[in-house]
Amino acid sequence: MKMDLTDTTSSKINNALVQGRRAIGTPAIGMVLTLVIVTDEEHAYDALKAANEASREHPSRKLVVIKRVSRSMRDRAKARLDAEVRVGTSAGTGETVVLRLYGDVIDHAQSVVLPLLLPDAPVVVWWPVGAPVNPEKDPLGALAQRRVTDTYAAEDPLAEVSARAAHYAPGDTDLAWTRITPWRSMLAAALDQQQVDVVSAEVEGEGYNPSGELLAMWLADRLDIPVKRTVSDGPGLTAVRLETGNGPIVLDRPNGTLATLCMPGQPDRAVALNRRDTAELLAEELRRLDPDTTYEAAIKYGVERLSEPAAQSGTQSAAAPKEAGAAKAAEAAPDAADAPEAPAAAPAPAPPKKASGKKAAGK
Repeated sequence: MKMDLTDTTSSKINNALVQGRRAIGTPAIGMVLTLVIVTDEEHAYDALKAANEASREHPSRKLVVIKRVSRSMRDRAKARLDAEVRVGTSAGTGETVVLRLYGDVIDHAQSVVLPLLLPDAPVVVWWPVGAPVNPEKDPLGALAQRRVTDTYAAEDPLAEVSARAAHYAPGDTDLAWTRITPWRSMLAAALDQQQVDVVSAEVEGEGYNPSGELLAMWLADRLDIPVKRTVSDGPGLTAVRLETGNGPIVLDRPNGTLATLCMPGQPDRAVALNRRDTAELLAEELRRLDPDTTYEAAIKYGVERLSEPAAQSGTQSAAAPKEAGAAKAAEAAPDAADAPEAPAAAPAPAPPKKASGKKAAGK
């Protein structure tokens, strides 16, 4: 069932939801949370489709906030709220309200969303694109216990990761971090089977994919080892190599679906490591609403620290020729004790004194 409300209010939207539930014969509310999706018109369809698929596991009320920018200045000054209420099969498992904000109401989206939240239920805010720099300080983010962003959708993913680290607050998470959950599980299981010391690691993946940096920072933080980040053609992450005392442990996934785990002293094993869609990632994040301390430790490690070992080795290698050149110069120079003493410089002649007046006159 679908109802369109033009130039409406939050109270009218609530009444429409009650009428819709009664019309389809399900007056009881069986939803576990409120999912607020903040996006634009271009990405609204894909985001709502992923949320509807995730609602099969987490029945929720989905509030899609779309901020529309009018073309003329006169229309921009006029505040208006249009809503699209969906209940029943057209809304997945739960209810869906698509909110389109115009004019001055764009700056007060929280006042529109607040009356529509489920009572006594957690709130999750998800920005598929265009996430704020500080999600906790955002008016909509302040309403939520969990704030989900996606640095992969940013124009500069690495700068976005650094911004997330600088403004991290308990409850923040990122879908780029969720994408590496199978990788982290597989590597942790491999290290449980091999009781060895890990010396170094290398994470290989396509460029501009923040999941590679997050995985590298997680390994560096947990194992306290230097981790190298290399770029490949993808898709996504392609390989992780751990150098240990017994030999390398390699998890290789060249095609994005099937990976090969190579461990010293054991035959190679094929493991399923398929790339997951947005609905699966969102469903995983909705399973837990407490702060993710592992994500906090990994993102606060810092992207710039991944290049420190390479930079230090480069500095040492550059300093080595200078030291060698200085040693050769010292060998070529004669010893100070054996060298003859240089003759003392002759004192400079004193300036001639000016003759007195009598001498100058010949007297």
